[in-house]
Amino acid sequence: MNTIISNKDEIIMSLVHYFVTEENYTPINVQGAQNEIWLENLEGPYKIVRINSKYIHNLEQYKLDLLRMNFVIKQIKKKTLSLKMNALNICLDLNNSVDLKVEDKNINTINVSDISDIKKNKILSKLFPKITTNNFSKTDNFDKLIHITDDINRKTAKENIKYEEVFKPKPIIITKIIILLCIAMYIVSLFIEDDFTTALLILGANNRSLVLAGGYHRLIVSSFLHGSLLHLLVNMYSLWIIGSQVETYIGKWKFLVIYLLSALMGSLFSIVIYENSLSIGASGAIFGLMGSLLYFGYHYRLYLSNTLTSQIIPIIILNLILGFTISGIDNAAHIGGLIGGYLATMLVGLKYKSSKSEMINGGIVYTILVVFLLYVVFKLV
Repeated sequence: MNTIISNKDEIIMSLVHYFVTEENYTPINVQGAQNEIWLENLEGPYKIVRINSKYIHNLEQYKLDLLRMNFVIKQIKKKTLSLKMNALNICLDLNNSVDLKVEDKNINTINVSDISDIKKNKILSKLFPKITTNNFSKTDNFDKLIHITDDINRKTAKENIKYEEVFKPKPIIITKIIILLCIAMYIVSLFIEDDFTTALLILGANNRSLVLAGGYHRLIVSSFLHGSLLHLLVNMYSLWIIGSQVETYIGKWKFLVIYLLSALMGSLFSIVIYENSLSIGASGAIFGLMGSLLYFGYHYRLYLSNTLTSQIIPIIILNLILGFTISGIDNAAHIGGLIGGYLATMLVGLKYKSSKSEMINGGIVYTILVVFLLYVVFKLV
């Protein structure tokens, strides 16, 4: 079947097809947007690509359009927690009298009035090298529309499969095992000695002097000990709620690594800050799981909508504030666990998101921080 495709429609189809299938951009919904398409890739040379088919006839209208575009970009920045966001503004119907030198520092505007202009444009060819080898040919064949639509649908289907694989419910195993271990350790602590504090010391409570005396196991074991039934119940409830999410999103073995590395970092922070106190409890590791959710939420923020800013971050801030205002809470372990969980998640990586270099950087930063904390502990002797 043959039909006539307008010049604008052909350019729009070709550009959307290229950016979605070759550069991994995702169409985003912008409220009130008409005759324009917004694409987003936070890892791309331009985080935002906007294809605007509206006719801009003079400089005043162009400046107003940039102002509106800036407003939309600010909203996207808030949603994605981006400090800086550059955008490529592709105009398809721009009057030749409009001076493109009048631009916003974060918005680069180019004029594409014909399908052949795509490859010729220096900005596009420099930042998107694959565009020079793409087949942007003029045609009036309706089959081109079908082909482009099929390609985009296949790409979207692949992305949906990845999304479903990450977010689909999975059996919770490691979280349950850790909860059972914590319960078992609490029961043992009730019967191992008449004095409860002595029992905790024997089992592995965290303390700077005892760690320096060779009790390095305390840095991990202390996260499985609890000082009261209420302490145990609160932590186990938190662990079940947060741990179930992290284990589902990241996987059971990566979850275990994150939990243990968070506990280690939290314990190191604790003995750096507190000299003589005993530190016990899973809360440092639980804060590590919050740090893991923070890292995950940032990388999957396009899928989680406003969950990162409306739930994850407020919960972390609220718990840290409670730690500073209520006596007897080891907030150093909480902060250390939070940092450790974030770095540990960076180290083990997120499926479909993390690169090898990013994982290596996470391992390096985590190791450097652990070595530094150990150095500080031994210098305090």
